Amino acid sequence: MSNNNINLIIRGGKVVSPSSTIEADVAISDEKIVAVVSPGVLPKAEREIDAAGHYVLPGAIDSHVHFREPGYAYKEDWGTGTAAAACGGTTSVFEMPNTNPPTGTLEALKLKQDCAAAQAYVDYGIYGLLDEDNIDVLEDLIGAGVSGFKCFMGNTFGDLPAPSDGAMLEGFEILARHGYRCTVHAENPSIMARRQERMVQAGRTDPLAHLAARPEVCAVEAVGRAVAFAEWTGARLHIAHKSSKDALYILKDAKARGVDVTVETCPHYLLMSTDDMTTLGGALRVNPPVREPGHAEALWEALHEGTIDMIATDHAPHQPDEKSSKNIWECDCGFPGVETQMPIMLTQVNAGRMTLNQYVKWSAHAPAHAWGCYPNKGVIQAGSDADIVVVSLDKGYIIDRENLHSKSKMTVWHGFETTATVAWTLVRGRTVVENSVLIGESGWGKKIEQKMPEPAPQNIEKSMDAIVKAPRF
Repeated sequence: MSNNNINLIIRGGKVVSPSSTIEADVAISDEKIVAVVSPGVLPKAEREIDAAGHYVLPGAIDSHVHFREPGYAYKEDWGTGTAAAACGGTTSVFEMPNTNPPTGTLEALKLKQDCAAAQAYVDYGIYGLLDEDNIDVLEDLIGAGVSGFKCFMGNTFGDLPAPSDGAMLEGFEILARHGYRCTVHAENPSIMARRQERMVQAGRTDPLAHLAARPEVCAVEAVGRAVAFAEWTGARLHIAHKSSKDALYILKDAKARGVDVTVETCPHYLLMSTDDMTTLGGALRVNPPVREPGHAEALWEALHEGTIDMIATDHAPHQPDEKSSKNIWECDCGFPGVETQMPIMLTQVNAGRMTLNQYVKWSAHAPAHAWGCYPNKGVIQAGSDADIVVVSLDKGYIIDRENLHSKSKMTVWHGFETTATVAWTLVRGRTVVENSVLIGESGWGKKIEQKMPEPAPQNIEKSMDAIVKAPRF
């Protein structure tokens, strides 16, 4: 094979897919993978990475991050957030709309697109907001380049009010016609608001009060409602940050009926419980909350059986003083996670909780399919984007909050001892992290190219658009 058009070769590593692990060399030309071949076949190239003793993975695709800009850039901006992603082996991110202004108008979307284009180290998609008052601009947001939509059924940072059921259903009808996926924060806001108010009145300010305000039934009801709306309209649905076992049966049954619903969970739900909440306090306040012991085991089982499709992080940075109050209601919800996800989860591979092939499926392959960017992303094969991570599974480190690239020098994983390390991260063939050091160029990241499957809307004749245009008698 001629090396005239080869810019870089990754030699000597073990290339991992959901179905296989093979010893292979990977040739890259410009932004694409051009060959994955047996060792020794490729001629010498000008630039090479010696991956001997390492594993070569498709970069992680995180379907759920908050980079806080515009509006809260003191917590995080697109530069620091995507630098953290790159250092953690994540090469593509989908960023949430609860910024200031929220990404629910064309003007707000353009503002965020400009921030991302100027600063991003990794490739990105930007969610549009689906709320009560912007149903008439959803199609404009699609035309302007959003990657999907987010509907906050329950309250979270930014205090965006949940849309009425009527607005949510009408929004799903529109998204179904275009084939776009809508992520939902599936918790019942009425139950949570009433319970929190009653506990505040009763003087409950302890860490577990946050959990008590958001019982599992909040998710059971909201997941069921979201699935019903998606099935009725034919809209594609994504359930964010699944934290509890109680609504898993709804999702399993929906998938069996052919509903296009995908589900994510996060490392803190898989590995933490209320036992950690009592020691970490407000640092671990997150929506939805970590649950009592027993839920994590059910989430692991749901990953293995396919009810949960992928691992995301809900990267949600705040400054340490915003998380340190003794009054749990005064602590902002969320914490950074995009930089620590891969080392933590690869540590679980070493511990036997999953195989490396399963990790690749859940961190890259499944989200690439869900968001219409496969096979450009999520796989190491000829023709795909050269989004590649080279990792060591026999060299770990102790996570130190001071070493995070996020502006938020606060992590619930401080002191966690990993058994794996991200050594190199390539985004479209460009080395962004080398020997675990960020060397990439801010602004290299670009909007992810997506091609969703053909839309399959249902009950079109009963949609809002149909009934308001129906002939009058």
